[in-house]
Amino acid sequence: MTLHLTNARIPGERGLLGNLINISIDNGVVSALDFIGQTTSVTLPSATRAARVVQGDDQVIDLDGRWIMPGLWDSHVHMGQWAQARRRLDLSHTTSVDAVLERVSQRADSADPALVGFGWRPAEISGQTSLESLDAVTGDKPTYLFSVDMHSVWLNSAGFAAQGVTATESGVVSERACFEIATRVSDIDDETLDAWIDEAAREAARRGVVGITDFEMAPNSAAWRRRISRGADTLRVEAAIYPEFLETAVEAGMRTGDTVASTGGLLRVGPLKIILDGSLGSQTARCFEPYPGATGPAARGVLNLPLPELVSLMGRAWAAGIAPAVHAIGDEAVDMALDAFEMVQCAGTIEHAQLVRAEDVSRFSQLKVLASVQPRHLVDDRTAAERLWLGRTGQAFAFRQMRDAGVAMRFGSDAPAAALDPWQAIVAAVTRTAPGGEAWNPQECLSVDEAVQCSVRSHVAVGQPADFAVLDIDPLEVDDLSSLPLDLATTPVSATFVGGRVTHSLLEKGSP
Repeated sequence: MTLHLTNARIPGERGLLGNLINISIDNGVVSALDFIGQTTSVTLPSATRAARVVQGDDQVIDLDGRWIMPGLWDSHVHMGQWAQARRRLDLSHTTSVDAVLERVSQRADSADPALVGFGWRPAEISGQTSLESLDAVTGDKPTYLFSVDMHSVWLNSAGFAAQGVTATESGVVSERACFEIATRVSDIDDETLDAWIDEAAREAARRGVVGITDFEMAPNSAAWRRRISRGADTLRVEAAIYPEFLETAVEAGMRTGDTVASTGGLLRVGPLKIILDGSLGSQTARCFEPYPGATGPAARGVLNLPLPELVSLMGRAWAAGIAPAVHAIGDEAVDMALDAFEMVQCAGTIEHAQLVRAEDVSRFSQLKVLASVQPRHLVDDRTAAERLWLGRTGQAFAFRQMRDAGVAMRFGSDAPAAALDPWQAIVAAVTRTAPGGEAWNPQECLSVDEAVQCSVRSHVAVGQPADFAVLDIDPLEVDDLSSLPLDLATTPVSATFVGGRVTHSLLEKGSP
């Protein structure tokens, strides 16, 4: 059976001057296109041919003049953490330690065996965290308050005891200790987690999302095979591998980009995730210059492994066909990651790349290293960056420099650090500000079209996967940039298709 999507429009028209397009889909792939009406200054793909005549058992969906575009990807998600963060005590928008403690005190008497919060920003709240102050409002209930970047966690004494970790005076631990605690605290039964993730996936589909790269710290591929076997078919997934699971993956013959068997083509092997440094908010991102007022060995942030070890790990993965994805936020970490890519001579990505020296920008394209960036962070981290990277923020989130240097970029959210909604990333890359504010380093703004291209992986063309988002507005024809955040961040998505299957629809009564 062929699916025909009729009376669609292409965003920006691309020279079609208002013409409509009919799309035929067979076996999840675009099999034919039919451009209706007069065309002017149009070069159609060589593979394009007229759409076939509708047969008796074919399905027809009339898009009634709506705009159709490739479905959106979020190239950096922690799906399990995102699903759970939505159910944890919300500590976002707190501006002081006292405000955090006030929210915690309101939940301390709940029947839950432990209290888990998420979303505070260590670099932006006033006051000092302490073990004593958290104990005072939580008593003997184990309490874990994760920062928005998941690189720090504030515990009470009961939490330290439950985790078998030595308590600190501040109550805060960061990086590896935080990751280990997060893994244990997030260890819930598969059935519950899968249901929460399926709900989050369906919400993503409602925003036009067709695929994610999942960097959850777990045996990711096996977990997604289980979910898909149970009917979770809303998203395409690239499942990342962490170093502790690398040898198992190599022995299983897993290679980045390979489709995992028995998943209907929805699951592919992702990259090897290597966390080289920390985060800006936790002042652990590794930089060439020290953080203001910081002293000691961590004054410039942290490196989780030295260059020889990084090169060895990347080389081992690449020899087995697994591409590395190196988390590097500070400029020294980015420089080291690029050195490692040059030494190994491999493809891959640098995740985040928030602060990049001017001389290192061109190295991305020279080495064919992809920059996997999260534009929403430039809005959320602006205040912290201006204080902690004083005098260097001209090289922070340098998207225009990257684009002009020919660097391939992909956008993500780093959910739960930001919402799993690529429209928010697109708006942030174009406006570089919160709604109503002035652009931060406006010379680094991208156009809407450029930002959209960083958020998709296919085209509306014959032979391409039928992964689409159908919109009620044309995202490339926003006349007033001041209205862009509202227009795009809330843009109505009428339908989403993955491989020609409807994963979300407002086109007719009822939605999947």
